[in-house]
Amino acid sequence: MKKKFLLSCLLIIMAWLPSFAQIQEPVKFKTELKTISDTEAQIVFTGNIDAGWHVYSTDLPSGGPISATFNVEKIQGAELMGKLTPQGKEIENFDKVFEMKLRYFENTATFVQKFKITDASYQIEGYLEYGACNDENCLPPTEVPFSFSGKGNAATATVATSETKAETVNQPAAENSVAEATAIDSAATVALSDNETSVQDYWTPVIKELNSYGETTSQQDRSWIYIFFAGFIGGLLALFTPCVWPIIPMTVSFFLKRSKDKKKGIRDAWTYGASIVVIYVALGLAITLIFGASALNALSTNAVFNILFCLMLIIFAASFFGAFELTLPSKWSNAVDSKAEQTSGLLSIFLMAFTLSLVSFSCTGPIIGFLLVEVSTTGSVIAPAIGMLGFAIALALPFTLFAMFPSWLKSMPKSGGWMNVIKVTLGFLELAFALKFLSVADLAYGWRILDRETFLALWIVIFGLLGFYLLGKIKFPHDDDDNTTSVPRFFMALISLAFAVYMVPGLWGAPLKAVSAFAPPMTTQDFNLYNNEVHAKFDDYDAGMEYAKRNGKPVMLDFTGYGCVNCRKMEAAVWTDPKVSKLMTDDYVLITLYVDNKEPLPEHIKVMENGKERTLRTVGDKWSYLQRSKFGANAQPFYVLIDNEGKPLNKSYSYDEDIDKYVDFLQTGLDNYKKEK
Repeated sequence: MKKKFLLSCLLIIMAWLPSFAQIQEPVKFKTELKTISDTEAQIVFTGNIDAGWHVYSTDLPSGGPISATFNVEKIQGAELMGKLTPQGKEIENFDKVFEMKLRYFENTATFVQKFKITDASYQIEGYLEYGACNDENCLPPTEVPFSFSGKGNAATATVATSETKAETVNQPAAENSVAEATAIDSAATVALSDNETSVQDYWTPVIKELNSYGETTSQQDRSWIYIFFAGFIGGLLALFTPCVWPIIPMTVSFFLKRSKDKKKGIRDAWTYGASIVVIYVALGLAITLIFGASALNALSTNAVFNILFCLMLIIFAASFFGAFELTLPSKWSNAVDSKAEQTSGLLSIFLMAFTLSLVSFSCTGPIIGFLLVEVSTTGSVIAPAIGMLGFAIALALPFTLFAMFPSWLKSMPKSGGWMNVIKVTLGFLELAFALKFLSVADLAYGWRILDRETFLALWIVIFGLLGFYLLGKIKFPHDDDDNTTSVPRFFMALISLAFAVYMVPGLWGAPLKAVSAFAPPMTTQDFNLYNNEVHAKFDDYDAGMEYAKRNGKPVMLDFTGYGCVNCRKMEAAVWTDPKVSKLMTDDYVLITLYVDNKEPLPEHIKVMENGKERTLRTVGDKWSYLQRSKFGANAQPFYVLIDNEGKPLNKSYSYDEDIDKYVDFLQTGLDNYKKEK
C-alpha cells in the first residue's frame, strides 16, 4: 500500500512539472579568489554542469557558439595577467552543424584568470560570460558576476568566496518577482526612440496567461525506445540469414526430443532464449564498461574514428557481398560446444546459446557492429544494453515460440537463396551508412571530397544498384542461378529504385527531408536552385510590435541564437514547409530576437531581477531578459505567439520537428487572435 501511495505521489508530481515555467538552471558556478603571492592572485570559476549539458571553452572560432570570456568593469590597484584559462578535462570534437572543431566541458568546468597586484590594496569587479547547450537547446549568454578586494600583503590578503548561479531563475521566483523584474529605472526605460512614447506595456509579464494555455515542454527523449526497436529490427534481420535460420528447427527439435516431458522441453527452450538475451545484453554492457558512455559519444563525432567506422562498415558490406567470410576462430566454438556436452542442466543450455552466438557471428557481427556504432551517439550508459536487448529478444523469440508450438516448424520457409538476398541487401545498406561516417571526417579535415551533391550521387547509385540486384540484374558469388524474381523482391526493388529517384532533385538543392539527418549540410552544396526560406521582418521587439499594431496582425516571436544548433534545424526542416511558411509570412509579423547578439546597447540598462540588480549591456542581454521576465523561459529555440498588445495567443513551442504540430501551433494562435478581435 505504501509503495502504491508513493508511486501515486510521484506520478502527480511528474504530471505537474510541465506546468512550471521553462526557466532552466543546468549550470551552477562558484567563484573564488586565491592569493598566489604578495603580488599575484587569481580568480577561479568552478561550474557544476547537469548531465546532458556542456559549457563551451575559451577562444572558439568566429561563427561558432558562445566562448567563455572574462570581462572587467572596474579594476584598481591591479592588472590582468594573460587571458582566461580553461582547466580540467576539455573535450574537443568536430561539430557538423557549425562545421568546425569545438571545445567544451561536461560535468565540471573550471576557468582561471590571473592578475597582478600593483598597489597596497586592490579592487576588481566584472563577470564571467559563458554559453551552455544540450542536445535540444541552448541557454543565452550567461553572466557570473564577481567583486573582490584585498591587500597586497599575502598575510592580510582577503580570500573571498562567493557562490553565484547562472543568471537563470526558478519559475516560482520568476512569478513572485514579476513586479521587480519589470522595474526598469527611469534612465533605462525601453522605448522605440527618444521621440516616441514608451512601449513598456509590451514587456509586461504574461507567465500566468501563458500557463493557462498549458505550456509545451521540450520534446520527450524517445531515444531509448528508438534504440530498442532498432535493435529488435536488427535481430529480425539476423534471423533470416544463413547463419541462424537453419539452426532454429534443429535446436528446437533437440530440446523437445531430449526430454520425454514436453513441459521440460519447453522450459529448456525458454531457458535457451533467455540465455541468448543475457549474452547479448552482457555484450552491450561490456562495451559501455570498457569505453565509457562519454567516450562512446566522443568517438561518434571524432574524425579519425569516423574513418575507422566507415572502413569497418565497408568491410562488413564486402563480407555480405560474398568477398570473404568473417568468422571467429573455430576452436572457440568447438571448445564451448564440447563443454556444453560435458555439462548438464542450466549451464549446458547457456553454453549452447553461447555456441550459437559464436557460430552465427559472420552474419550477426556486422549487424551488431553497426547497431553499437549508431547507439554510441546517445552517450547513454545503458544505450548499448538496450540495443542488444532488442536484438536478443528478436533473435531468441522463434526458439521459444517454436518450442511451445512445434507444429509451426512444418510451416517454416525452407533455407534457400532468399537468405543470401537478405545478406546482400544488408551489405548495400552498410555501404550507404559508411558514407555517413566518412562525411563527418570529410567535414572535419575540409577535404571537400564528399560534398552534399557527391554524397547524394553515391547514395543514388547504391540504392539504384540495390534495386537492380533485387530484380536479378546483378549477381554475387553466393547467389543461385534462378532468374525469376519473387513478388517480395519486386516490391523491395520498387522501393529502392523509387528512393533513388526521390534523391535526384537533391543534386540541385532540394531539401530531401527524409535524408537530411544523413547528408552533409546544405552549405556544402555547390549548385542550389532551391529558395524557400522564411526571413523575419524585424529583429527588434518594440519596432516589430508597433508595426503589428498599426497593421492589425498577430506576432510570432522567435527567440534564437547564432550558436543555436536546433534553431537552424527548425528553420531548415520546419519553416521551409509550404503550410508553415505561408502562415508565418502572410498571417504573422515574425520578430526574430538573437539572445547572443553582442552589439552593445547605446547605454547600459539597469534592471531588478529576483531581488538582484542586473546590468543589460548588449542587445542580446536585452532580448534574453525579455524572454525570462515576460515569458518565464530562457532556452532556445523558443517560439511564442502574441497579439499586438503583447498577450499570448497559444502555449509556447520549443524544439520539435513535427510539421503538423507546428502548423497546429500557428493555426490555433491565429484562430484565438481572430476570436479576440
